[in-house]
Amino acid sequence: MGQFVSSAQDGAVAVITIDNPPMNALSSALLAELLAEVDRLDRDDSVRAVVVRGAGERAFVAGADIKEFPALRDSGTDDTGPAGGIHEVANRMEAGRTPFIAAIQGFCLGGGLELAMGCDIRVASEDAKVGQPEIKLGIIPGGGGTQRLPRLVGRGRAMLMNLTGDFFDARTAEAWGLLDRVVPTGEAVEGALEIARTIASRSPVAAGVLKEIARTTSDGPFAEGTRAELAGFMRCLRSEDGLEGVTAFIEKREPTFPGR
Repeated sequence: MGQFVSSAQDGAVAVITIDNPPMNALSSALLAELLAEVDRLDRDDSVRAVVVRGAGERAFVAGADIKEFPALRDSGTDDTGPAGGIHEVANRMEAGRTPFIAAIQGFCLGGGLELAMGCDIRVASEDAKVGQPEIKLGIIPGGGGTQRLPRLVGRGRAMLMNLTGDFFDARTAEAWGLLDRVVPTGEAVEGALEIARTIASRSPVAAGVLKEIARTTSDGPFAEGTRAELAGFMRCLRSEDGLEGVTAFIEKREPTFPGR
């Protein structure tokens, strides 16, 4: 296990824990560890769903490590620091075959919200607060806040969040489509695990194809999306998972998907 990131596996579900007290700020070193763990778990065929959580009760992640910004500003290089690292991790989660689920409690701000937006599903407790407060520092979001956020909540609401830097409660974020499920305070991890266990019982082949289509067609022409959907349907049907699923249905039994 790394200095800032650890993981545990129970059956086909893995849990990644980000641990950088007091608020789990995303340093460059932490993000490098997180990227390596995301990559490792996505390549592990025994893992069929991953929950990403922050240690403690105060925050999922309260943002990037601002202490790195002065050296980054004065470096004279093209190094983008934590912002670039957030993009790398989010892009890797999106591109992976494995579904990633964020379990959000407490503060989920700035780079933390950008990291959560890289997950496929976001579950939050009622006490969660989300926001993109970078403008309060005289900067803009650098890890996806100008790109993933409007794709989730629409341009106007994204501009409201980015231009004000205000925090928003979980129920508002759920109504906007930024959060996918809100659960009672203290139950974010269990709520995410419940979804992860369900996903882990489904076909990994179909899950991977669903992720691929969502990633590659959501902003394209409808006709191209339907063609990709039909091609994906046939890929799944012709897979071993497709054979098992259809056969199990006909035989009136629960399927056991091999993941091929």
